[in-house]
Amino acid sequence: MRTIDLRGRSLRVAELLAVVPRAAEARATALHVAAEIVEDVRVRGEEALREQAGRFDRVTDHAIRVPADHIADAVASLDPEVRAALEEAIRRVREASAAQVPAPRTTELGPGARVTQRWQPVSRVGVYVPGGKAVYPSSVVMNVVPAQVAGVRSVALASPAQADHDGRVHPTILAAAGLLGVDEVYAMGGAGAIGALAHGVPSLGLDPVDVVSGPGNNFVAAAKRAVAGVVGTDSEAGATEILIIADDTADPRLVAYDLVSQAEHDEQASAVLVTPSARLAEAVAAEVERVGSATRHRERVAAALAGEQSAIVLVDDLDAAESFSNAYAPEHLEIHVADAAASAARCTSAGAVFVGSYAPVSLGDYLAGSNHVLPTGGQARYAAGLGSHTFLRPQQVIEYDRAALAQVRDGIVALAEAEALPAHGEAITARFAGDQGPQDLSGASA
Repeated sequence: MRTIDLRGRSLRVAELLAVVPRAAEARATALHVAAEIVEDVRVRGEEALREQAGRFDRVTDHAIRVPADHIADAVASLDPEVRAALEEAIRRVREASAAQVPAPRTTELGPGARVTQRWQPVSRVGVYVPGGKAVYPSSVVMNVVPAQVAGVRSVALASPAQADHDGRVHPTILAAAGLLGVDEVYAMGGAGAIGALAHGVPSLGLDPVDVVSGPGNNFVAAAKRAVAGVVGTDSEAGATEILIIADDTADPRLVAYDLVSQAEHDEQASAVLVTPSARLAEAVAAEVERVGSATRHRERVAAALAGEQSAIVLVDDLDAAESFSNAYAPEHLEIHVADAAASAARCTSAGAVFVGSYAPVSLGDYLAGSNHVLPTGGQARYAAGLGSHTFLRPQQVIEYDRAALAQVRDGIVALAEAEALPAHGEAITARFAGDQGPQDLSGASA
């Protein structure tokens, strides 16, 4: 990993962001390619999906709509230890997600004047679960459980067809879907799967969804941008990011393990350490070399850590480290400092914040109860991670009786005239045209 020394420098936000660039060129290329793939699926449907499966997944003539017996077989053959872990993850995520569903709330603005805020679930959700360099049954849990908790009635799940499994979706992913009662599963991957969920594929019996969610590579994230406006999407959860703030109290070995744990996802993964301690920076660099060279995906890790998106950043003090983090807005933020809770309170821009040495990102990936589908690419400045709220639409229900409307009649008429929209005011005064009560359109007393 390269080292960037910012000590003695006072940098604005834009300058901080320029110091550790993200893989912007790769994302720009992905957006162009993904938009073409999505459009191809919109126009040619199943034919395009099959061509893409052959090109990207080395699979042909497979069942894109997964038969029910494939799901049942996967559940039956699931390793008992993995099943127990998935069931515990489901329990924890379900409990934490329930806290994200607001109760209806009615505001009484006066006698007979009520506005009720309620949250309505969307009807149908499309969940994407990656299946390229790794297998993610945990992502099935992280997407499906919040949708179910929100009250979504219909869930369709897509994951790439696997050449090593005769063109089927990976059995562990199928098993996770089965444990959650999801029976509409499609063997399709990448940007094409996002396009299929958004636009529908009649020949497969795949109806369009209302919201598409789920993590993936830069092409999946770009495809979500391509279908935005056609359907709702969660944040663009692209190639993973970890930023660690650490001081002299941190254990360099644990910091190194956590950086490597995220770098193993993808060559485009971002791993950043920000510290005021030159001693710690040197120790972490040595540990990263040792840990990274010994792990199974050492080549992938090495590529990610050598990329321009990864670095060890030296700063003057903890305040500077926190400012850097807030400007960067990482997907995952770990805090390894003496007063980690206080630092976490000041770090306001992150997809998820992991506080202290015993809350690594790996915990959040599986069994913390939090959701691991999080915004990347700086979107944590304004976007939230996946949760039940992703699948809810706030609605306001307005109830006024005649007396309550009379209280605001003159104000409405005045504002309507000020905006040169007199019919707005007339719609109000028509209800008070006589003293006998509201009027119908013919002018007769109601």
